[in-house]
Amino acid sequence: MASILSTKDLTKSYKIGKLEVPALRGVSLEVEEGEFVAIMGPSGCGKSTLLHLLGGLLSPTTGSIIIDGEDLALVSDAQRTDIRRRKIGFVFQRFNLFPTLTAEGNLKLAEKIHTGSGSKNSDRRKEVLKLLKLENKMHHKPLELSGGEQQRVALARAIVNRPAIILADEPTGNLDTENSEIVLEMFKELNAKFNQTIVMITHNPEAAAVCSRVIRMRDGHVVDE
Repeated sequence: MASILSTKDLTKSYKIGKLEVPALRGVSLEVEEGEFVAIMGPSGCGKSTLLHLLGGLLSPTTGSIIIDGEDLALVSDAQRTDIRRRKIGFVFQRFNLFPTLTAEGNLKLAEKIHTGSGSKNSDRRKEVLKLLKLENKMHHKPLELSGGEQQRVALARAIVNRPAIILADEPTGNLDTENSEIVLEMFKELNAKFNQTIVMITHNPEAAAVCSRVIRMRDGHVVDE
């Protein structure tokens, strides 16, 4: 398989007053197309910083980040935003759905951001919502859905534009055990059905257990796979 995501000697430091505090200390990793990878580690180990760098939400201090052939570290902020829009889907711990829009409306908005115009591809939206067992919730707004259903809508929104990679930041962190299991099963099904590449930040060993590979971090380093 070809590598769809890679980093080399990736570092990130933050300035706090006159101090420079390192968050990442030379992270090199590769993710192949179709992998479902968990990144684990204690709080403060750098895993969330790594995810934000992979998603183009931050720029690195040094090093490279190749997403589907494009280096996020070598482009302008505007170009990085464009790569993020075209190639990356995000799923966050907080669902970040628009409360005034229905489930389908949230997907339509994601399509509009992706294409720059309103999409008429209702078949794709219906396919994704059916896969995530939300076909009867298309016209429900977030407050009319359970937490697990809201996270599945967020996942549907992330994949509706067929991104090269999905980045998930503690996607079960706000869910109870039953809904966590449902959402993780949905991730597995998307990975299997669409060969969707997924990188998931988690502190939960049960969540990591569904992944095909686990990368462990400590003190800004990858320490084990």
